[in-house]
Amino acid sequence: MLFRSNPILGLGNPGKKYENTKHNMGFLTIDVLAEKLGIRVSRIRHRALTGEGMCGREKVLLAKPQTYMNLSGESVREILSFYKEDPEHLIVIYDDIDIPMGTLRIRKKGSAGTHNGMRSIIYQIGSGDFPRVRIGIGGERRGDLADYVISGFSAEDREKIESAILRAADAVACIVEKGIEAAMGEYNTKAKAAKKAEEEKR
Repeated sequence: MLFRSNPILGLGNPGKKYENTKHNMGFLTIDVLAEKLGIRVSRIRHRALTGEGMCGREKVLLAKPQTYMNLSGESVREILSFYKEDPEHLIVIYDDIDIPMGTLRIRKKGSAGTHNGMRSIIYQIGSGDFPRVRIGIGGERRGDLADYVISGFSAEDREKIESAILRAADAVACIVEKGIEAAMGEYNTKAKAAKKAEEEKR
């Protein structure tokens, strides 16, 4: 029987040049999640670095497409086809220029927005109906957008991003173990702020 579970994809660009850049939030989160779950993401398959293991009682496939960002969908399509998984069982982690630095947004489904990796995925698999975890990299920027997303972080932003990556990894584990609704309530930055404000009123 083939492996049946949520494939978890982190988006980024391969190579040392891009390792700690804004566009590699997906890769960095997969690294943290792999360490948390004791999974080695080292096997090249389906044009991605992959690793299989357990998240709670659920089997998971962790993957970092090696196609470069704009062709990420080709790897995702191969993974879903090989494991005979429906798009709604996919979880994608990626950076988002349109939300504030270090914030999280978890959604059940949606459009690609301005993200080329997500555009590629939705085009290749023919659906946007899958959960996604977005890590905000928005902030003051000068010059070209393409240069901004492959640049590094200031000391102040690095602290925010490191915290966001840890929370994103926990959020993905929550999606797998408890479901998307639980993860949205617990880890969406706005939801957490509203919950805290409500508790302070009591």
